[in-house]
Amino acid sequence: MSAQKVSVWDARTWQTYKRLLSYTQRFRTAGYVAIVGMIVDPICLSVFTGMLKPLIDNLFVDKDPYTIFWMPIWIVGIFLVRGVASYCTDYGIAYVGRNVVQAIRVDVFAAYLRLPATFFAREPSGQQISRITYTSEQVASASADSLKVAVTEGLTVIGMLCVMLYHSAYLTMALLVLVPCVVVIVTVISRRYRKISKRIQGNMGTVTSAVEEAVAANREVRIYGGQVREETRFGDVAERQRHLNLKVSATSAMSSATIQTTGAVALATLVFLGTRPDVLNNMTPGVFTSVLTAMGAMLPSLKRLAGIQASLQKGVTAADDLFAIIDEPAEVDNGTEELVRTKGDIRFEDVKLVYERNNHVALRGVDLVCAPGTVTALVGRSGSGKSSLVSLLPRFYEPTEGRILLDGRDYTQYRLPSLRRQIAWVGQHVVLFDDTVAANIAYGEMAGASEADIVAAAQAANAMEFIERLPEGLNTRIGQGGNSLSGGQRQRIAIARAILKNAPILVLDEATSALDTESERLIQDALTRLMRDRTTLVIAHRLSTIEHADQIAVMDQGRIVELGTHRELLDKGGQYAALHRMQFHEQAPAA
Repeated sequence: MSAQKVSVWDARTWQTYKRLLSYTQRFRTAGYVAIVGMIVDPICLSVFTGMLKPLIDNLFVDKDPYTIFWMPIWIVGIFLVRGVASYCTDYGIAYVGRNVVQAIRVDVFAAYLRLPATFFAREPSGQQISRITYTSEQVASASADSLKVAVTEGLTVIGMLCVMLYHSAYLTMALLVLVPCVVVIVTVISRRYRKISKRIQGNMGTVTSAVEEAVAANREVRIYGGQVREETRFGDVAERQRHLNLKVSATSAMSSATIQTTGAVALATLVFLGTRPDVLNNMTPGVFTSVLTAMGAMLPSLKRLAGIQASLQKGVTAADDLFAIIDEPAEVDNGTEELVRTKGDIRFEDVKLVYERNNHVALRGVDLVCAPGTVTALVGRSGSGKSSLVSLLPRFYEPTEGRILLDGRDYTQYRLPSLRRQIAWVGQHVVLFDDTVAANIAYGEMAGASEADIVAAAQAANAMEFIERLPEGLNTRIGQGGNSLSGGQRQRIAIARAILKNAPILVLDEATSALDTESERLIQDALTRLMRDRTTLVIAHRLSTIEHADQIAVMDQGRIVELGTHRELLDKGGQYAALHRMQFHEQAPAA
């Protein structure tokens, strides 16, 4: 069982490495140059080592004039060629390695863009960022650096072995001590490196998550005095990472020390064999020096060959993780029809939703009809299922049971991109990008919008009054997440984006929550104009903003418990009326 497990494990490692090397095919010209350099470099070193015999015997013993004249020229020539080969190897490997990392990063990022929302719900964002920043860097070690060491040092070992055999097969027997020990060491540490590397990759994502959370929540940390807690939490995570990295270093140091000791025993064996009386009488100083130097040059190469297991296993483990993301199935799109422009007739029929990550039942059989051009408001306590219901519209999640009809047809029949073109979305948490105001309004498929259309959308959202005061107007960069703007300003840019899209379905998820009273009044005017002739779903906390909705659905524990107009629900005296009285009493003192 154990042998079978190891063989499957090795096969999987080789499969991953082959896939990793396939990325280098895109940059094969530089790769070929690097490989030529890898071959020439050890050949030059082996030739020089082989020349030590004539260097000592002919130069110092026989004092041959021919050797005295040509030997310096040969040495300079050999190392000049070796220098060029070394440059080609190092630059070629760096070129291939950096391009492979770039290609894999692009593929992983592209995978993130096509993965379903369920993927992002089950994994911390720090882990996802870590793959792009840290994990992908480990791949360069496996795809390029390890290959360089394996080829160059492997050929060096072979070259030195040839030199030893050529000059004295008898003295080469000393290698019988060295080779088996090196094979055992490499096999043992290879397994240990892979095991530790997997834990390092996972823990690095935790490090990134801890930093990301603390930085994003820097205000809350200060207000609530959480510095000590965050320092302690990060210290624990960093300590685990330090401990794992030290394990790698300890393993590497142990293998290096063991090979060095074994090499010393092999050298001692060589000296012992070379100093036997019958051997001394028939061996020249040049032969012994060449063989001794060849073995001495072989030892650092063997140490580096054993050392590449660390970077190789890190790289293969990293590649495993990255390829797993690249191979993740994209969000399902079985639609076959292109939806040009919907009428906005939306029907939820016995819709149920259970989140896979924790088996939480979010919706428990929702029936709701949203007629074209009407406004439907969703109200209820936090966790009642309002956001879950609207998230089904663009198919961020699929209903576990039931179906959703759009214009009388199951909305899964429509292709995802064409379905999402029908929806404009303004959320409670505004998402802006580190770009200009204009680029944030005309985002994505709207990037080709004219400046006049962008200005008109900004005016309709009452955003031009502050945009005109910005240093470069529409061309002002707003920083990461729009951090140079106030919450109300960010919200109005998001609303301008929705206005510019001019979609027949509009989803407003607490769209006025970040606005002051004056801004809210201006935005309510803009939204009233925007909602005209559109099917609108509004998630609202402040009931005063939805009094004129065509229908109000009160949700509780994943069900619609009340449905009607503002006046009808007040007269009914149920949950909506209770919520209304509560808000009225809260607002009364402020008035």
